[in-house]
Amino acid sequence: MVTLAVAAVLLVAGLVVEWTIHSEPVALALFWGAILTGGAYPLRSAIRAVRNKRLTITVLLVVAAIGAIALGVVEEAAFLVVIFSLGEAMEAYATDKARGSISALMALAPPTANLITSAEGTETVAVDRLHPGHVVLVRPGERLPTDGTVVQGASWVDASPVTGESVPVEATTGTEVFGGSLNGNGVLHVQVTKEYYDTVLARVIEQVEEAQANRSGAERFADKFSAVYTPAMFILAILVAVILPLLGFEWREAIYRALVVLVVSCSCALVISVPVSVVTAIARGAKDGILIKGGVYLERLADIKAVAFDKTGTLTRGKPALARVVPFGDTHEDEALALAAAVEAGSEHPIATAIVTGARDRGLTVPTAHHARALPGTGMEATVNGRALHIGRPSDADRAHRELGRALAQAEAEGCTAVVLREGTQPLAVVAVADQLRPDAKTAVAELRSLGIDRVMMLTGDNDTVARSTAQALGLDDYRAELLPEDKSTAVHELREKYGVIAMVGDGVNDAPALANADLAIAMGAAGTDVALETADVALMADELDRLPAAIRLSRRARNNIKINIALSLAVVAVLIVAALAGWMSLTIGLLLNEASAALIILNGLRMLRPGRGETRNPATGKTASTPAREDHPGTDLNGADT
Repeated sequence: MVTLAVAAVLLVAGLVVEWTIHSEPVALALFWGAILTGGAYPLRSAIRAVRNKRLTITVLLVVAAIGAIALGVVEEAAFLVVIFSLGEAMEAYATDKARGSISALMALAPPTANLITSAEGTETVAVDRLHPGHVVLVRPGERLPTDGTVVQGASWVDASPVTGESVPVEATTGTEVFGGSLNGNGVLHVQVTKEYYDTVLARVIEQVEEAQANRSGAERFADKFSAVYTPAMFILAILVAVILPLLGFEWREAIYRALVVLVVSCSCALVISVPVSVVTAIARGAKDGILIKGGVYLERLADIKAVAFDKTGTLTRGKPALARVVPFGDTHEDEALALAAAVEAGSEHPIATAIVTGARDRGLTVPTAHHARALPGTGMEATVNGRALHIGRPSDADRAHRELGRALAQAEAEGCTAVVLREGTQPLAVVAVADQLRPDAKTAVAELRSLGIDRVMMLTGDNDTVARSTAQALGLDDYRAELLPEDKSTAVHELREKYGVIAMVGDGVNDAPALANADLAIAMGAAGTDVALETADVALMADELDRLPAAIRLSRRARNNIKINIALSLAVVAVLIVAALAGWMSLTIGLLLNEASAALIILNGLRMLRPGRGETRNPATGKTASTPAREDHPGTDLNGADT
C-alpha cells in the first residue's frame, strides 16, 4: 500500500507538471518514478508466473506496460501500473472485508483469563496456559476465555457470536458454556473442559478458513475459464498486431490496439467474480451460527430438493415433558398431579422427572412420600399422607376399563406415554408425558415448503403411532418409522433417486450412516457436539431449526450474486474488447473502465455480508423475522427410542 501511494503521488505530480509548467523532462522523470515504484510488485509476480509456465492477468499487464513504454507513451504506462495496482489493492480489501467476520470471531476470546489459585486468590494468565480441570473467574460483562462448565454462580450468557442462538441462556451450576460468550450480570466460576486450541470457537474459525479449499462448481468453472481465457487474449493481441498492418494500418497503431486489447482483457472482475461471493457468504453464515464447510456445500444448499429429518433431538426437544392429567372420580387434576409427583420424586426415570417438573412448574406443593420403592417393569409405589399409592404402566385390565381405557387410548393416539396413578385398585388419574416438539419446528417446515423444497419428511426409529402423531403435528409430507440406522441410509438413497439432491438433518452421532449417504449432511446444535462439528457439511451451531431455511436463503443469495458477477464481468470484457479492436479507446480509458467493473463486482459480492430476508434477528423476540416462535405444538411419544 505504501508503494502504491508513492506511485500515485508521483503520477499525479507528473500530470500537474505536464499541465501547468509544461516541463516534459520533469514530468517524464515523475512518470518513470511512478512506473518503477508501483511496478516492482507486478513485475515480480509476472516473472514468477512465467517461470511456472503460467499466463496470468499480471503478465498481461506487464507486457502491456512494456509495450506502452516501447511506443513512447510513458504517461499511459504509468497510468497502467498505478491503476492496476489499485485494482489489486481493491481485491485484497474485498478479501479482507469478507474475512472480517472471522477476524471478529477470533477477537471474541480474550487473550488472558483469571485463574483461581486459592479460595480467595486469582492469577491473570494467558489463555494458552489453561488446561482441563482449571477453574477461572468470569466477572459480569466479561467474555468467557474458554469452553467449560459452570461450577459456581448464576448469570445469563450471550453465546450468539459463537452459536448464533437468538437469546441469552441462563447459566447455573452444571451449565456448559463456550469461550467467546459474553457473561451477563453474575459472577461465574467456570471449570475448563478443553484446551484453548480445541474450543468450539477455535474449531469454527479453523473450519471456516479451511472451507475455501472445498471449491464450488462455479469456482472450478471460473478457474478453468481463466486458464483458457488468458492465453486466448494473448493470442488475440498478437493477431491484432500482425493482421492490422496487412489491412493497411500503421504498425504503431496496430501494436497500440493490441496493447489496449491486453489491458482491457486483464480483468480482475473475472478472477474475483466467484470467490468474493463465496467467501462473503461463508463469513455471513458463520456470523449467524451457520457453519458451511466450503463453496461446494454452499452451492449444494441452493440445490436441495428434499429434506429428511431425524426426530428425537432434531424435530423434538429430546426429553419428556408433562402433557396432560386426566383425573377420575372425585380427584382434582392438581391433587392427582401433586400425588403423582410425590410418588415419583425418588425416581430418576425420565417420565418421573417430567411429572415432578410439571408439578413444580404449576406451583403445586408436593407432599412428602414415605416408604417409596421402585417396582422394576411396573413403576413406583409409596405412602403419601397415609395413602398407599402406585404409579406405573397401564395393565390389560386398565385398558379394558371403559373410562380409563378411553383416556389411555386418546393419550397414546396423540403420541404420549401414559401412566396410571392408583390407590390400591382404584384409579385416580392418567398422567401423560411427551417428547415436546421444538417451538420453531412447524414454522421451519412451512418455510422449507415456501422455499420450493419438494419433499419434507421424517426418518425415525420410533414406533409408527409416535411417528404418525409427529408428522401430522408438523404437516410433514411423509414419515418412515421403526428404522434401524441402515434402514435410514436406504431411505436416503431412495429419496435421492426420486427427488434429486437431498439433505439429512440430524445430530451427527446416531444418524451417521444416513448423514454420510445424503448429498448434504446438516447437524443441529453442533456447538455442543464434537462429532457433529467435525462430520457435518453444514453445522447449525445453535439448536434452532429456523437456521436451516436461513442457510438455504443465504446459499441462494450467493448463487444469484455469483451469476450476476459472472454475467456482468463477461459483458464488460466483451464490450471493452470490441471497443479496443475498433480503436475507440486509449490504454488509460480501457484500464479505468476495466477496474471500474472490478469495483462494481467487489461491491456486489460484499453485499453478501449484509443479512438478507429471513437471516436477520428481531431484537424484541430474538427470532428470525420470518419465523415467529410457536409454543402450542403437541408432544410426541417416548415409547420408541430414536435410533
